[in-house]
Amino acid sequence: MSDFTTRPEIKGTFGVVASTHWIASAVGMAMLEKGGNAFDAAVATALVLQIVEPHLNGPAGDMPAIFHSVDTGETQVVCAQGTAPAGATIAHYRAQGLTLVPGSGLLSTVVPGAFDGWMLMLRDHGTMELKEVMEPAIQYARNGHPVLPRVAHTIAGLVPYFKAHWPSSATVWAPDGKAPEPHALFKNPDLADTYERLSQSSGDTRNARIDAARAAWSAGFVAEAVFDYLADAKVMDVSGKAHRAVMAPSDMADWSAQYEPTLSYTYHGWTVHKTQSWGQGPVMLQTLALLKGFDMAAMDPLGAEFTHIVIEAMKLAYADREAYYGDPAQSDIPMDYLLSDEYNDARRQQIGATASHDQLPGRVPGFEHLADRYIERAARDFGVGVVEAQEPTMSHLTEKRGDTVHLDVVDRWGNMVSATPSGGWLQSNPVIPGLGFPLNSRAQMFWLEEGLPTSLAPHRRPRTTLTPSLAEKDGTRLVFGTPGGDQQDQWQLIWFLRFVHHGFGLQEGMDAPLFHTMHFQGSFFPREVKAGEMMIEPDVGADVIADLRAKGHIVTVAEPWTVGRLTAAMRTVDGMLHAAATPRLMQAYAIGR
Repeated sequence: MSDFTTRPEIKGTFGVVASTHWIASAVGMAMLEKGGNAFDAAVATALVLQIVEPHLNGPAGDMPAIFHSVDTGETQVVCAQGTAPAGATIAHYRAQGLTLVPGSGLLSTVVPGAFDGWMLMLRDHGTMELKEVMEPAIQYARNGHPVLPRVAHTIAGLVPYFKAHWPSSATVWAPDGKAPEPHALFKNPDLADTYERLSQSSGDTRNARIDAARAAWSAGFVAEAVFDYLADAKVMDVSGKAHRAVMAPSDMADWSAQYEPTLSYTYHGWTVHKTQSWGQGPVMLQTLALLKGFDMAAMDPLGAEFTHIVIEAMKLAYADREAYYGDPAQSDIPMDYLLSDEYNDARRQQIGATASHDQLPGRVPGFEHLADRYIERAARDFGVGVVEAQEPTMSHLTEKRGDTVHLDVVDRWGNMVSATPSGGWLQSNPVIPGLGFPLNSRAQMFWLEEGLPTSLAPHRRPRTTLTPSLAEKDGTRLVFGTPGGDQQDQWQLIWFLRFVHHGFGLQEGMDAPLFHTMHFQGSFFPREVKAGEMMIEPDVGADVIADLRAKGHIVTVAEPWTVGRLTAAMRTVDGMLHAAATPRLMQAYAIGR
């Protein structure tokens, strides 16, 4: 265990909220104080995160949540991941001269999912009125909030581009012709008006009012504004060319968020729940299945052996992600086989004493061609040149600025929610005039080649990186997660292993140094592969870093306190509540009593 923590682990019995912004956490706690439950608090928290972290998520983004309901006794997933439009065909994109889906612009847009997902959760599991839950977000958009330096810096770097190509974005994000100053009061009156109008949706019952808001979004005034804009819009994107949208009114009107069963795996008595293979969640389960054959408890949790074994196991699991994962509604995904003891006992033998620099997807009977195609794809030059990554989550580790968002909530009754909203970033697309928010860019995760589980296809869900977690053992339940693109399940895994095997508390695990591999093909444009490369925080010590390099890892040492944005909340079998949030970037907070 570590010798110190940066903050106390929050403990109490009434309720806890942890999120990636202190204002959002406080708003969630306020909902609990008013008598709301975890679902009310999660929705209010999430809507505020759209206001205070607009470079990381927005109303037209996407949202997976894993939750446990005391009333139903069930643990389920809310899938608010929108699908590709009906007109999103490989032939159409290839006809534009594209080899990859652009990382920004109208061709990168799938059906907006986040707002409908939150409304579905609120209707079926919350208790509070729509207007009451939406009011904090409306007020922060209308009256202003202290803009994060990273938001200000992101906007500042984009103002010339906005003025030249996305003027509606310049109007919202740089209303005086320049980016807001860090910590200045920042307002988005158009979004405030949009959300206020939605919050006033009428109906005879609470549920009817929420459904009316959903209808206003998908086929009412919100959709009308979206498609009025798209009718004539031709937007510059990262490809260097301007393109028109393929999304049509029927795409929004016919789609809605849905509930799904979780995919789970039991590791050392803990049953870990993740999304199905349209998210990256199963990769954590696969890695746990591989690590089950090692004595992780005997290893120094900050040492080179622990780091090496975890990195090498993740390389194998992520290779399988790239070969086999996709939307199970449209592809046959062999998850039962990938999580089987037989498969992982054999795969475990591929973990050696030195770092592998090869892409090694497993050979799944009947699916071998997908493994071969991934190996070929990972070695391919897509001819797009060197561009900035289009996912802002990892930007604080590179030249860019930004991150995405996560929240965890547990109430006094034992309801709990873990959610990782993302997409609809201010960098994604131009703001829809009059609405105050842009569309998303999640379609960049599709491939423009036939026959893959992740091939672009109408009504298919992109395979996202978003991956909240819920784990349970002997009546104790734990929700946790992190922003971080392809690193989300890596950082969560490391934190969870130290919690399970080494007795780290929630906060101790977040304060401990983290690492990740960049060995596999990235999920975001331009889909880079950095074979054998890994990143680690310097607090592990020079000897550990030297040992890892001696094992063949290409090690980049991150700046201190820059890797990972974890939050977590837990309810133990005796009713005690716990919560924690990372100190990295100095904005995530856990609140509770």
